[in-house]
Amino acid sequence: MAQKNLKTKSLKTPPSWDLSDFYSSPKDKKIAADIKKIAAETAKFTANFAGKIVKLDAKKLASAISEYEKICEMIGKVSCYSQLLYAADLSNHDNIAFYQNTNEKLSEYESHLVFFSIELNQIDDKKIATLLKDAALKKYQPFIRDTRSFKKYQLSQELEKFDLEKNITGRNAFVRLFDETVNNLKFSYRGKILNSQEIFDLTSNSDEKVRKDAAKAIGKTFEENSKTFAFITNILAKDKAVEDKWRGFEKPISARNLSNFVEDEIVETLVKKVKENYKKISHRYYKIKAEILGKDYLNHWDRNAPLSKAENKIIEWEDAKNLVLTAYEEFHPEMKKIGKIFFDKKWIDADIRSGKDSGAFSHPCVPSVHPYILMNYQGKVRDVMTLAHELGHGVHQYLASRQGYLMSGTPLTLAETASVFGEQLTFQKILKNEKDAKKRKLIIAAKVEDMINTAVRQIAFLEFERKVHDARKEGEIPLEKICQFWLEVQKESLGPIFKFDEEYKFFWSYIPHFIHSPFYVYSYAFGECLVNSLYGVYASGKIKNFSEKYLEMLTAGGTKHHKEMLEPFGLDARDPKFWQAGLNVIIGYIDQLEK
Repeated sequence: MAQKNLKTKSLKTPPSWDLSDFYSSPKDKKIAADIKKIAAETAKFTANFAGKIVKLDAKKLASAISEYEKICEMIGKVSCYSQLLYAADLSNHDNIAFYQNTNEKLSEYESHLVFFSIELNQIDDKKIATLLKDAALKKYQPFIRDTRSFKKYQLSQELEKFDLEKNITGRNAFVRLFDETVNNLKFSYRGKILNSQEIFDLTSNSDEKVRKDAAKAIGKTFEENSKTFAFITNILAKDKAVEDKWRGFEKPISARNLSNFVEDEIVETLVKKVKENYKKISHRYYKIKAEILGKDYLNHWDRNAPLSKAENKIIEWEDAKNLVLTAYEEFHPEMKKIGKIFFDKKWIDADIRSGKDSGAFSHPCVPSVHPYILMNYQGKVRDVMTLAHELGHGVHQYLASRQGYLMSGTPLTLAETASVFGEQLTFQKILKNEKDAKKRKLIIAAKVEDMINTAVRQIAFLEFERKVHDARKEGEIPLEKICQFWLEVQKESLGPIFKFDEEYKFFWSYIPHFIHSPFYVYSYAFGECLVNSLYGVYASGKIKNFSEKYLEMLTAGGTKHHKEMLEPFGLDARDPKFWQAGLNVIIGYIDQLEK
């Protein structure tokens, strides 16, 4: 039965995606055939290479990696299809069953492949250096480099297999419980029952009474479900602590930093710099916002209040599409060419439906298919920026797929660079198109709010996670303590201009990054500051063929880390001045608003 469309009444229906590039439906016989092939190829690979990796010469090791990559991509194809179906309608029981059953089946085959990375890491450093001189193996040098970076933290083969298989009924089960709980939340608002997309849309309404009532309704529903969210948070924090202990990670954030291939010190410098600038950025901006709104202080429901009723203007999907693609084209024609494919071939699901995931993402999927984008388009300026953001990811993933399944994946810090750069291009286009000085100021103010949400707010989220994971080492964290942590970081980051009513202490409940990817959030701040510095280089005109070099950076995928990526642009993330330069861009915009 078709789900009710929940779009804004005056907005034409945005598109839904077409997943037939994977399979025709969950009942497609090709799925069973592919899983059968995965089983056969996995068994063959295990028989040929288990216990023998250390003894292989360069050409045979290259051949083994090639076979491993093909199997991983086959697994990835089926897995991605089940994930996208699940995200498209979390209330569909057939989709849920297909997603769970598929994951359980694929996890079984993945566990058989665990030996490969373990044995690859058992090769002596000197020997691997010698082997990599062979042209056949050199192609896979980035994959070998990244795999071996986890050598110090890997467990025995038996424990790695156990961890992988047990996650289905352990960590993954609690993540699924969170997702389905959030998706099924209902909010009572003025005699109506709304879902999360509808109620959160009201928090940016121009009518303060609407915002307040919506915020109160959100807080009430969160409070009613807070014990469940606190339980999930406690379980997953303990699960992470146990895994970190067994693997030997010193800090809760260290595993995330390693997966991002960024040093702990660089992340600490980023966090320190952002916090040092709280007063110059968020505290200062929200004081200006209060003055514009004619208020002595801001309530928490005023944080997303529009500065003008013009912000409530509905932007049709076609207009948003043309705006983003034009901005991309002006930077480099290839950006538009690739971006246009996403629209033409229905790789974007932007329609609002009951049961659909309330967030936004661009899934890289697998090189043999292509990325898919999910978002919920409601016609606001922020939705246009979300489109620019996710399409930035999509273009990046499309270009990086040339590196193959094993080396196309990009660390989150650099992945967020592509998306935030896409936003910056679109913002500059909007600003360029607007000639009215007052409206330009409103556009700049909206951009400042986006930047604060991307940099300051995400670092505040990170500090909340730190408090939670540190406290969990001492035992179960009471609900009130979690709420206290939330209020502490919000007050520190947003400043004294804000008042927080009782219900706001539960607003940590719905943020998926805390559950899906602990400590992911700093990647947004990393990307924001990096892009500001990167765009500054672009605008200065000091680097010849900047746009070409930028596309080369995206195409490199996971073959290069931040140092190599930024070198052509004369930037160095190890330098504290690099981060301050990125933050100074936000400060500069606030200076313009004050004038």
